[in-house]
Amino acid sequence: MTYCSNCGNLTTLSVPPGDDRPRFLCERCGTIHYQNPKMVVGCIPEMDDKILLCRRSIEPCYGKWTLPAGYLENGETVSEGARREAYEEARARIKVLIPYALFNICYVNQVYLIFRARLLDHSFGPGSESLEVRLFSETEIPWEQLAFRVIEETLRQYFRDRPAGLFPFHMGDIFQRK
Repeated sequence: MTYCSNCGNLTTLSVPPGDDRPRFLCERCGTIHYQNPKMVVGCIPEMDDKILLCRRSIEPCYGKWTLPAGYLENGETVSEGARREAYEEARARIKVLIPYALFNICYVNQVYLIFRARLLDHSFGPGSESLEVRLFSETEIPWEQLAFRVIEETLRQYFRDRPAGLFPFHMGDIFQRK
């Protein structure tokens, strides 16, 4: 951050009194600019023992496959956000079942919350951020073409859980890219 969003003055990076880490500070108006991780919400849309993946039409990772997910909007619950992202990216109508995995993506300051969800019908298709969308069985997953490590970790755990039909809540940390 170079300029204060409150008054436009230059900011400096230093530890404010009583704090324990550097923050961007404005010496003119006294604003402390706290920057916190962004929440990403998404889902594993399930139907007929398959899951729906989206092939990205945007950077980062243009052309690679992912689960429908994106940033949570202000005023939105996490399940509403997951539902919205499934519709925006895959035109998929879903019923959110249950929270499934939470990952701290420390190197980009994000927290991912992924739900298991049931596709309500076969009327899905690419949204504005997807080149194509498709249902995949476990053996068809394009593992080498997945966009993000968090998606790979989530899917590998999901397919480990699926044979028993038990899907406990998982938490994990990812400290670096693949």
